[in-house]
Amino acid sequence: MAESFGVDVERYDRTRPSYPDAMIARIVAESPGPEVLDVGCGTGTAARQFRTAGCKVFGVEPDARMAEFARRGGLDVEVATFEAWDPAGRHFDAVVAGTAWHWVDPVAGAAKAARALRPGGRLAPFWHVFQPPAQVTEAFVAAYRRVAPDSPFDLDRIQTASALDIYQVGFTKVADGIRAAGGFGEPEQWRFDWERSYTREEWLDQLPTQGTLTGLPPDKLAEVVEGVGAAIDAMGGSFTMPYTTVAVTATRTGAA
Repeated sequence: MAESFGVDVERYDRTRPSYPDAMIARIVAESPGPEVLDVGCGTGTAARQFRTAGCKVFGVEPDARMAEFARRGGLDVEVATFEAWDPAGRHFDAVVAGTAWHWVDPVAGAAKAARALRPGGRLAPFWHVFQPPAQVTEAFVAAYRRVAPDSPFDLDRIQTASALDIYQVGFTKVADGIRAAGGFGEPEQWRFDWERSYTREEWLDQLPTQGTLTGLPPDKLAEVVEGVGAAIDAMGGSFTMPYTTVAVTATRTGAA
């Protein structure tokens, strides 16, 4: 799945939401300098925000299609998984990852980040947590079960558990990996709550970029999109999505 997001880089970049300005500002303010390493930078969404905030950003991205898109936007990107990437003696003031660190080994990734950070530098992977209205989720699950009955995804949990509870399992794993790697102070979580309104067209434009759908054949994808679209139509053609963006962050300790 990690290699499937580059199938439509223009759609991915157009529809995936940016990150809260307050979070970007806090990471910049609590890092010792402006040099940022963006792990799994994708099409450059977060990197462009850090650049706008005055940072010099370098990206690492395993998907060559996404890396090329980011380069067209003026970003310096090397193609590699973070675990295999060679810092080549380079050091940074912050290592960030926007909705990408779950593809990185939590211990090996944190250890690589520690080697790439200057003392006092900040590791800050972050994610969007979102939960569509129940009607939209129910329509998605019903359609997905029809087109992919053997899917390994836990669709019951999507319907019954809060998104934040589901994601918290991953946040704890990230924090445990930072502790196990060593070289950091105690991890903490920063939380930023916000919301965004979506029209039917806007949400259906983003929907095919989600990991559960990027591998579906076009006819099956169309069936899921049609089912979700009908649910949004029944709600009046739009809805408001509550978002929580969470950063799991720690400061590099000791000598470089």
